[in-house]
Amino acid sequence: MRKMILSVLMATVVVPVAAIPVAASAQSARDVRDARKDMQKEQRDLNRAYRQGDRRDIREERRDVRDARRDYDRELREYRQSHRSVYARGNWKAPFRYQRWNTGARIGASYYAPRYYIADPQRYRLRPVASNLRWVRHYDDVLLVNIRTGRVVEVHRGFFW
Repeated sequence: MRKMILSVLMATVVVPVAAIPVAASAQSARDVRDARKDMQKEQRDLNRAYRQGDRRDIREERRDVRDARRDYDRELREYRQSHRSVYARGNWKAPFRYQRWNTGARIGASYYAPRYYIADPQRYRLRPVASNLRWVRHYDDVLLVNIRTGRVVEVHRGFFW
């Protein structure tokens, strides 16, 4: 009798959990990598259209690049949400207050000192950069900074949770 009651209780707990549908999302690095390659291919096609195409070709390729960039951003966001522990905020303090930086802004050297460099950008799925560029953490944001001029090249807001 006791075994039957336990099996009924377990069935009532297990069956509803198994019946919940799971949404498809980018949970592998391969999905993010494929989306990034698609975006790069579309950018090459746009460059080719600038060189050889007419206005209609350029317009279509711009649309394709925009769509590919949105797909890549969505895939990266879903990957980051499914791997939250890697992007945990952690105990990070800076001797300056938060400032919202935009692309093209010039920032002081204290904001991109070596202690704020992201040592392993591949761990966070950030693209590799040239020798004069560095990925820098600024509170929860990630900035790509040209260390020779101090110009912000790229900004990812709310990168760390």
